[in-house]
Amino acid sequence: MSTASIWRGVIPAITTPFHADGAIDHDFLARHARELIDAGCTGIVPLGSLGEAATLSFDDKLAILRTLVAALDGRAPVIPGIAALSTAEAVRLAQEAKKIGCAGLMVLPPYVYSTDWREMKAHVAAVIAATDLPCMIYNNPVAYKTDFSPEQIAELAGEFANVQAVKESSADVRRFAALRALLGDRLELLVGMDDAIVEGVAMGATGWIAGLVNAYPKESVRLFELARDGGAPAAAALYAWFLPLLRLDTVPKFVQLIKLVQAQVGMGAEHVRAPRLPVTGAERDAALAVIERAQAQRPEL
Repeated sequence: MSTASIWRGVIPAITTPFHADGAIDHDFLARHARELIDAGCTGIVPLGSLGEAATLSFDDKLAILRTLVAALDGRAPVIPGIAALSTAEAVRLAQEAKKIGCAGLMVLPPYVYSTDWREMKAHVAAVIAATDLPCMIYNNPVAYKTDFSPEQIAELAGEFANVQAVKESSADVRRFAALRALLGDRLELLVGMDDAIVEGVAMGATGWIAGLVNAYPKESVRLFELARDGGAPAAAALYAWFLPLLRLDTVPKFVQLIKLVQAQVGMGAEHVRAPRLPVTGAERDAALAVIERAQAQRPEL
C-alpha cells in the first residue's frame, strides 16, 4: 500500500460503539469496520471527535486500535486521531499506534488548551516526529479553538517529510486554494465536514473523512465518486437527498445525532458516554423527521 493511497477516497471517522453500561462493544466495532470497507471505503479513522476520544482512557484507545487492526487485517489502513491533554501523552499514543500496526496518524492540537502558534507547533511537531508514520494535520478551529493557517501547515510540511495530508474542517473551502497556491501537490487535501464534500472535491480534495458514512456507507462512497469523476452536476441529485443528513455532522450534538441515524438504519446503537446523553424531546423529533424523510426517499444506487 503506497502512503499516498491512504489519504484518498472515503475514510470513515468511525464512531465508538458502546454497550448500555458504557463498555466498548469491540465485536460490533470490528464488524462495523469491515462493513464500511466492504462498501468501498478506503480506510478507517478511529479516536476522532466523532469517536468520542475525549471520553476514552489511554487503554481504551489502544484496545480500539488493536481491534481495528486485527479486524481489517491489512485490507485497509487504520489511521487514528492523536489527541490528548498533554504532549507527552499524545507522543506516547502515536508511538503505541505504530507498534499496534496503524498505517498513519491524524494529528490534532491538544484538548482544552489552545494558544499561539509557537506552542501549538511544538505540540504537533512532537507528535509528527514521534514516529515515521505518514501524518495528516487536522484543522478544526470550530471544535478545538486552534486554527492552523495555510501558511502554518506549509511550514510543517516544509520541516517534516511525513506530513502528507491535511483534513480541513474550517468550513472555508478557500483554504484548499490557499494550500495549493503555497504547496502545489505536496499535500493531499481531505474534506472534514460532511456538508462541504462536493464543494471540497471541486476545490481539489482527494479524500473525505466522513461522518454519516457510519450509517450510509454506499451512498457516501457513491457521492464522493460522482463529485470526483463528474463534478457538482453529476453529484447534484444524490447530494440534494443526502444534505439534510450530512448537516447533522456540523452541530454540537453531532455524535448523538449520527449514532441516532445509525440506530434507525440498523447500523449501530445510540449509546454514548457521559457527559453526552442521547437526544430527547423536540430535538429528537426533529432529527427523526429528517431520518424518516431520507429513508422514505432513499435512492436506488
